[in-house]
Amino acid sequence: MLPVKFNAWLMQRWYSDRPIGFLIPLAGIFALVSGVRRWCYRHGIFRVVKPPVPVIVAGNITVGGSGKTPFVIWLANILSDMGYHPGIITRGYGGKSTHWPLMVTSQSDPLLAGDEAVLLASRTQAPVCAAPDRVRAADCLLRHNNVNVIIGDDGLQHYRLGRDLSIIMLDGMRWLGNGWRLPAGPLREARGRILGADLVICKKGNATVKNPLLDTALTMHLSLGEAVNLRDGRREPLANFAAQHAHAVAAIGHPQQFFEALERHGLKVDGRALPDHTQLSLADLSFADDRPVLMTEKDAVKCHGMNLPNHWYVPASAEFSQQDAERILHAVRQVLKHAGVEPEDKLS
Repeated sequence: MLPVKFNAWLMQRWYSDRPIGFLIPLAGIFALVSGVRRWCYRHGIFRVVKPPVPVIVAGNITVGGSGKTPFVIWLANILSDMGYHPGIITRGYGGKSTHWPLMVTSQSDPLLAGDEAVLLASRTQAPVCAAPDRVRAADCLLRHNNVNVIIGDDGLQHYRLGRDLSIIMLDGMRWLGNGWRLPAGPLREARGRILGADLVICKKGNATVKNPLLDTALTMHLSLGEAVNLRDGRREPLANFAAQHAHAVAAIGHPQQFFEALERHGLKVDGRALPDHTQLSLADLSFADDRPVLMTEKDAVKCHGMNLPNHWYVPASAEFSQQDAERILHAVRQVLKHAGVEPEDKLS
């Protein structure tokens, strides 16, 4: 895990106007290697493995939070409500398990499975399988569960896994940063990759950014729910915290967005930003006063067993306009229909 100060410096430089100059040669090498790798998969030199059910992959071409996990939760829950049987595969980033793939539940240890995997299992009705190798994760998911559509949380660059629908998630505020490839900038792939996506979704929508690549982008907003106490589970509206000073801790891709969202609800926030997926310690969550401490739900799954009576997590949910939601679901339905997958109520 990168040190906090270096991580903050890196993100600040990536999402500025200029590349990190001394890393430009490495960015060229990265671009060449990743480009050749993708070309090999597209032309059959490397084998693509397609699971026997439709695969929908939601990922990003930049490093940092783009809202893919809230989107996957939204999509999995709405497909379940429609009568489909979705399953989720994810990398299990940060998980220390020595055995992969790993079926994940809400009770799984995030230290082993990864925080995002446990969050996905907690917030959806879908089975979740984590593994760095997405093909193995998909195979494990299908062997152990009644699944008729797979949703990939990230894995856009995991080309070995065949997919039926590719969704690129972008941060509508930070866009593509300085526009350079890793490690000089935040791009995992060339910006032109956006043109090959079936759907492009901008978190906190700025789909009106003056760039033709975003002409058809959809807008996703993240809505904060009630604060939930970590020790006893009681819920409080955020309005109850308004006008008072509070601490906030976030170990996510873009912590500042969480702090700003709390401030829009009237809180005065003293934010503590940590690198994404940090395994939180009591020191990370301790302060010298008795002000309430708020955190993201993804961070809260790592705090089981800690005695934290003044700590609260704030769940975030993806929201779309009716028009944008229907565009997403139309694209998904077309894929499922083409594969012969029907919702359960049509089969009964």
